[in-house]
Amino acid sequence: MRVTPDTNLHNTKDTAPRCISSVFNSMGLVQSIGAVFSRLSRCFCRSSNRSGKGAEHPGHRLGREGEKLAARYLKRNGFKVLYRNFRGPKGGEVDIVCRDKSCGMLVFVEVKTRSSAEIANPADAVTAEKEELMNRGADAWLRMLGHPDIKYRFDIVEVVMRDGTAQFNVIRNALAWSEGPRRS
Repeated sequence: MRVTPDTNLHNTKDTAPRCISSVFNSMGLVQSIGAVFSRLSRCFCRSSNRSGKGAEHPGHRLGREGEKLAARYLKRNGFKVLYRNFRGPKGGEVDIVCRDKSCGMLVFVEVKTRSSAEIANPADAVTAEKEELMNRGADAWLRMLGHPDIKYRFDIVEVVMRDGTAQFNVIRNALAWSEGPRRS
């Protein structure tokens, strides 16, 4: 399987299979928005640590590495990564926005990385506050699309780093959004 780097995402064009409904044909718009945000994020770095100022907390470094590895893992397992570290204009955040190629569904992913799973599972660290941030981020993404009827779900990817290797666990439909997309 050939993996397309994130930098070439804006040059990639997918064609929906005929068996997919017209709702999923709008996924091209999802990719376009992802490409624009990807280009913009390279222009506006949020972290001063990337510019060489200050020391980075080891937990943050582990988290960033886990997100990078999770995105690579998802790509290799039938997902098209559209955007990483999405931040909504009115708050809200999603670690990875992607499309599950097996069903055409839009997926909002929270990545939790730990150096050990002996004490607790990484997914146990997803709090109600984090769920609310993900809901607001997903709502912002869906509003940008203008297609709130697109099927989507929330997954958690657990990454456990042991002896320099990563172990992954994808929890599908991990979070519920019972009230549906909010309008504002």
